[in-house]
Amino acid sequence: MASTGQHGPLAGVRVVELAGIGPGPFAAMLLADLGADVVRVDRPGGPALGIDPAYDITNRNKRSVLVDLKDEGGAGRVLDLVERADILIEGYRPGVAERLGVGPEACLARNPKLVYGRMTGWGQDGPLAERAGHDIAYLALTGTLSMIGRPDEPPVVPANLVGDYAGGSLYLVVGVLAALQHARTPGGAGQVVDAAIVDGAAHLASMIHGMLAAGSWQDRRGTNLLDGGCPFYGTYATSDGGHMAVGPLEGQFYAEFIRLLGLTDAFPDRWEFARWDELRAAVTERFLTRTRAEWTEVFEGTDACVAPVLSLREAPHHPHLAARSTYVEHSGITQPAPAPRFSATPTSVRGGPARPGADTDAVAADWDVPGLRPTPRD
Repeated sequence: MASTGQHGPLAGVRVVELAGIGPGPFAAMLLADLGADVVRVDRPGGPALGIDPAYDITNRNKRSVLVDLKDEGGAGRVLDLVERADILIEGYRPGVAERLGVGPEACLARNPKLVYGRMTGWGQDGPLAERAGHDIAYLALTGTLSMIGRPDEPPVVPANLVGDYAGGSLYLVVGVLAALQHARTPGGAGQVVDAAIVDGAAHLASMIHGMLAAGSWQDRRGTNLLDGGCPFYGTYATSDGGHMAVGPLEGQFYAEFIRLLGLTDAFPDRWEFARWDELRAAVTERFLTRTRAEWTEVFEGTDACVAPVLSLREAPHHPHLAARSTYVEHSGITQPAPAPRFSATPTSVRGGPARPGADTDAVAADWDVPGLRPTPRD
């Protein structure tokens, strides 16, 4: 794929993705959104927990080839791709890629400049490295999960966004791009990037650990400024069952907030901690007097830092998000557009979800790997 600059800043970068689920595919999608030529090596039968390939937008902007790594010659076909690649991404348990013949040693022997990205929950070493796990367990051990929710209720699961995608995918992408930069410098070489969700999820809480050390954060959820413990940083129900998100942390924004609520005289000092429960009760009562739409109109055009809590289906229709084309429609699916945005090398959704094996001939030709094509049977 020629580096034309028309499809994002990573145009010309070649990525091999060994098919998996969760953070690996999402990381590869980010690279594909940024313009990389991502070839997903799918296995016959597809991955466990996989959704219908036609709707799996984490495989957009990619191409797919079908290779059974357990078959004779399967590893060789992948290594042929690796020889022409810049980055490889895999999400197996430690040691599995090595047993399949596509571990770091074999790949770097074929391509010393290769960046070998490894995506796991526990990491490549440590007592739990061999253990199975999912997003929720990784968040649990890092203390991140303990921060989310009300103080008198169990921790709230934040879907798989904080662990798999924030602590996993985003750190893997940063890691492989940093390693690629090193590989391309004079004297640089390829290397292995060990992206563990436990490491990323812990790193995401860096500011909180600093606040904890300084004594400005309690090690209890729902009791702090940014975890719902503060009455002017949280969500409130409206009369129609909707919710409004409230976050006027700065003084001038808070003043606007309580003015519009009609509480200025009752609660002029937001740092009067002894009255926080009283303030929360008053704000709760006020929001229950109107619908979400009515409160949205009240706060429209103000700096009170209040917004309606929209559903996944509602969000694409919000005027601001619609004006920015934050969501796009492609292949009949409404989906988030690539992010972030670039002035000189714009990105886009160029293709729908890759169907397993559908691009074998095209990849074999473009990457000059004729062995990818299936051998005709008698």
